[in-house]
Amino acid sequence: MSRSRQFWLFIVLSRPHFLLGGIALYGLGAAIARYLGHRVDAGMYLFGQAIVTSGQLMTQYLNEYFDAPVDAHNESRTLFSGGSGAIGSGLLSRRTALYAAIACLAFMAILASVMLIRGGVPLLAWLLFVMLLLGAFFYSSPPLQLLTTGYGELVASLTVAGIVPSFAYALQTRELHRILFMSTAPLVALCFAMIIAFELPDFQTDARYGKNNLLVRLGWQNAMRLHDLAIAFAILSSVLAYISGFPRRVSLGAAIVLPLALAQIWQMARLRSGFKPQWRILTLGALGLFGLAAYMELVGFLLS
Repeated sequence: MSRSRQFWLFIVLSRPHFLLGGIALYGLGAAIARYLGHRVDAGMYLFGQAIVTSGQLMTQYLNEYFDAPVDAHNESRTLFSGGSGAIGSGLLSRRTALYAAIACLAFMAILASVMLIRGGVPLLAWLLFVMLLLGAFFYSSPPLQLLTTGYGELVASLTVAGIVPSFAYALQTRELHRILFMSTAPLVALCFAMIIAFELPDFQTDARYGKNNLLVRLGWQNAMRLHDLAIAFAILSSVLAYISGFPRRVSLGAAIVLPLALAQIWQMARLRSGFKPQWRILTLGALGLFGLAAYMELVGFLLS
């Protein structure tokens, strides 16, 4: 295999399109700090972003490594589900993913050591960093392997949409704030709904080969209802946040996202009714809903 081919497969393995979410959500935490009158330290910001991106890559590589035997049998792979498709016969080896994950973990350790020596990172941020690291590492890795317990989807949602913005905010302010929780609550719910949507195309393969994630444990119909409840919770929490004094410009962004949320619920209803699955549209819609909601919040705080 040529080096250019290996390089391209490694890019595919890394799934860079997922990294944009980590950048936006981390930026959201810093944007909220700026909105509340705190000065954003550029050096601290870059340190935190490097931590988040490294942790995200480590999770993706570990997921590819541990899921490779099941993903090899997946015939419904999309851009967002079923693995990257970069590992297998004539492609990259599983060891490539493992070595890449170890390199990311080592880089995170180096960054943390440098900042520990330098000082200036508040204790709250260190606690959130540990939570982020544990959630990222044990999502796919034994002995916990949260993805197969039925709790992995919730832990991943809390980590990505809750802890990441909180980590960015704590780095800049040394505290947490109610507006931070009002901002992240609907995003955690939408992230949870997105993960369920991503798992649906893989349901038959996962069930056949014993990957006992939340979808397999609940059954696809119950998981679809949970998906709809998560979106409904996101809408309700956004309304309650507005009533409680959430910035109007940010709430306007949530209102713009509402039609896409309703469309996603409608797609799930069609699937339950027996219509032919359109997996690419479903997964793209789930990513679009979550990504647009995060982006509108980020822009809303930056412009407020």
